[in-house]
Amino acid sequence: MKKVIQPVKGTRDFYPDEMALRTWLYAQIRDVSESYGYQEYEGPFLESIYLYAAKSGEALVKEQAFVFPDRGGNQITLRPELTPSLARMIAQKQNQLVFPLRWWSFGPFWRYERPQKGRTREFFQWNADLMGVDLPEADAELVSVCASLFEKISLKPDEVKILVNDRRLMEKEISALQIPSERRIDVFHLIDRKEKLSISEWEKYVFDQGFNRKQLEGLQELVANKKLYQKSDDLMRFFEAVASLGCEDYVVYDPSIIRGLDYYTGIVFEAKDIDKEGRAILGGGHYANLVADVGGEPLPGVGFAMGDVVLLLVLEKYGKLPNLDCMPASVLVTVFDEGSLSRSYALAASLRGAGFNVVCYPQATKLAKQLKFADKMGCKFAIIQGPDELQENSVIVKNLKEREQITVKRDQLTSELRSFLAEV
Repeated sequence: MKKVIQPVKGTRDFYPDEMALRTWLYAQIRDVSESYGYQEYEGPFLESIYLYAAKSGEALVKEQAFVFPDRGGNQITLRPELTPSLARMIAQKQNQLVFPLRWWSFGPFWRYERPQKGRTREFFQWNADLMGVDLPEADAELVSVCASLFEKISLKPDEVKILVNDRRLMEKEISALQIPSERRIDVFHLIDRKEKLSISEWEKYVFDQGFNRKQLEGLQELVANKKLYQKSDDLMRFFEAVASLGCEDYVVYDPSIIRGLDYYTGIVFEAKDIDKEGRAILGGGHYANLVADVGGEPLPGVGFAMGDVVLLLVLEKYGKLPNLDCMPASVLVTVFDEGSLSRSYALAASLRGAGFNVVCYPQATKLAKQLKFADKMGCKFAIIQGPDELQENSVIVKNLKEREQITVKRDQLTSELRSFLAEV
């Protein structure tokens, strides 16, 4: 046998059943986004690496981005995230846009990571952002958007939670530990990695970064304080808004949530499967400087990103994946013999003109083979027109699930077929 060429490592093939699931997820995301008045947009799949170099963190740029020179020698990357592109797009037309703006997108992204369960190098991601409002209520709205999707796809608050913290609150608490302000980002990265390491590994990592035992103990106490949010007026307002939006069952405070990206400046959040080995489903937060950093005027914003891979695994784990029909055509028109092929094509075209999705078998072969094909492909009805039906200007409509059939006059076919499909 010839060796089949394999797909690029970390990418996915979307056969019709997987594509139906992706399309379904996109439809749920669209419904939720539009219910909050968010407008769909899209950015380019290719960007200059310099767009991310000072905005997204050194690890993303040096370790995870797919970077290559174009023919002009410019360093180009397949986009690893969308927020910097959003900031660039807004900066380009900032004086023409109406604020506050609410935008969302769902598209492909690429990161050079080690492929494993729940993590691929190519993935699809939902992004939603609210720009132009510097209030905790805006942050609460984005969290409510996330919770609305979970509710729509039947993930319950005892299965997933949105964990929230505030970087500004953490900055004040870190300063109280006698840690200099220039090391704030280092501490954020330490906290962000805490759940990824064992206790001993994390402690060693803290010491390796130059922090002492007293600072370590202070950080451990800090990330264990579940009532720390009460020191923050913004977080108190945030949780009040969350309650007003009706999604409080999904949202809890967690001081260990810090988010790894460097551009977050305020409230940050992560949604997780709360099972003991649950992974992060989405993450986001408030940013104040991103648009100005790419050449625009200062503009606050809050946004999140959700990858499709982990979400689908969580839906599968809890038995929430939908049972989808990936065959769009409900009707198969059969071909009785060679001489009737053109008539079958004409019948199929007529039904399509009446609004039905129809597949016509492309050649004359045994009727049993055609019906078996229709059954395996998921068609609900087959239409048969032999010499007797042709003479009587009628057709046979066969219900493939019930194994029943009825003869219908040709001029009544569309109305009868519409009635049949409404019942299945």
